[in-house]
Amino acid sequence: MNVNVDTIQPVDSQAVRQAVQEHYAAVVSGSSTCCGDDACCGTSNTAAVDVTLDSLYGDLYTADTSWLPADVTDLSLGCGDPITLAGLQPGQTVLDLGSGGGIDCFMAARQVGPAGRVIGVDMTPAMLAKAERNRAKVGLDNVEFRQGYIEALPVASDTVDVILSNCVINLSPDKAAVFREAYRVLRPGGRLAVSDMVTRGHFAPEERADLSAWAGCISGAEDVAGYVAAMRAAGFSEVSVVDKAEPGVELAASLPESGPAQLFSARVTAVKK
Repeated sequence: MNVNVDTIQPVDSQAVRQAVQEHYAAVVSGSSTCCGDDACCGTSNTAAVDVTLDSLYGDLYTADTSWLPADVTDLSLGCGDPITLAGLQPGQTVLDLGSGGGIDCFMAARQVGPAGRVIGVDMTPAMLAKAERNRAKVGLDNVEFRQGYIEALPVASDTVDVILSNCVINLSPDKAAVFREAYRVLRPGGRLAVSDMVTRGHFAPEERADLSAWAGCISGAEDVAGYVAAMRAAGFSEVSVVDKAEPGVELAASLPESGPAQLFSARVTAVKK
């Protein structure tokens, strides 16, 4: 099945990035929360979008997080468990797209061990500063954080074994560029293991224009068919997308849906041949 990647709806990239950056800077400062009325892991009730997300998130990690300080676990803004999905091995190089406060980076660093390394990329200076403070607390030397956009990664080509991301790609205004960059930096045989918000169906233009809902991990989510098309157009193979609530149902071959968006938390994997 061929789906045109152009089915992904265009948006004002600058406005989206500004709204997302302001939102997550506010999360770090404490003037906003990611578990409140307009946040990633709570309930969004805006003029255009009314979606309850509690049932989509639930308990995120099956891996042990008890060794991490509260400053790290309290700033977990994800929608799934890409660490378990990735099946990391000692010595691997791992890249986290949108690393936030660093929780997935720290968990990955522990699994790849001293011979491995983890790079976290985030565009928000306040988040990067928080991640650096957290890194000092957990005492891991094989983690580094870099400022940059996930659509233009500050990472050399063919240098990464596994790419992780946790509820971040939906925030990007150019998902096709994200997947092209992910493919570029992966080594041949490298894997993508992502938790993200995806839809069946599409948000209406007025819903797309609601930047609060976009920053809240809702209205930036794409229909699964367009999402998969962007991955395949970038070069990825063995693409898999499953709903976290229905892990036995493969959605990568889904046809585009024309109805209103039905949001779900997805587990996404793919390979660079």
